[in-house]
Amino acid sequence: MSDLTPAAQSAGEPPAEAVVDLLGMLAYGELVAFDRMAVDARLAPDLRRRAVLSEMAAIEIGNYRRLADRLSELGADPEAAMRPYVRAVSDYHEQTQPNDWLEGLTKAYVGDGIADDFTREVAAVLQEPDRGLILDVLHDARLADFATAELRAAIAIDPKLANRLSMWARRLVGEGISQALRVAGERPSLAGLLAIHGTDFQALLRRLTTEHTARMDAVGLNN
Repeated sequence: MSDLTPAAQSAGEPPAEAVVDLLGMLAYGELVAFDRMAVDARLAPDLRRRAVLSEMAAIEIGNYRRLADRLSELGADPEAAMRPYVRAVSDYHEQTQPNDWLEGLTKAYVGDGIADDFTREVAAVLQEPDRGLILDVLHDARLADFATAELRAAIAIDPKLANRLSMWARRLVGEGISQALRVAGERPSLAGLLAIHGTDFQALLRRLTTEHTARMDAVGLNN
């Protein structure tokens, strides 16, 4: 448990509790991502696409294992570290169940993209090896590339899809922000990570919005 004691902290270093909270949140996110992708793969229109998403699911469970192992190294119980996030993450997914293959891809592309952007911001204040680990387990870029190609192709065939998927994306963002604010209220240590280096929350939101807008434009969706 030595890594979790106040004496182990140096000036300007994030509190150990906050690091454990962040790792716990990400570990649970990876576990749920595995479950979600495995289910969404069954919506695929053919075996090739099903195999691609199934392979991505396998990567997510590997990432979960790495995060859980790091929590154990820090003297934390991985299950206890993940437990505070079960309700918020479950509520998000219950409110955003995709109806078809394209909605599932949009959810992965938009939802995971925003989550990754935020995680990069938070990881910037961490020390190694946690910073490197978190950046390394962000969602595989191949998923974003695959989703981009699929969504572009579908919209090119049927331009009317852009409106439906754009509305769906806005719903995803709204629900995601709602649950993120809920978690921040329940786990103030996470919000404290951004305050360590004087990160301005409004500036952070603007950066996240800019990245989200570029992501939507890249596949022909409207904000």
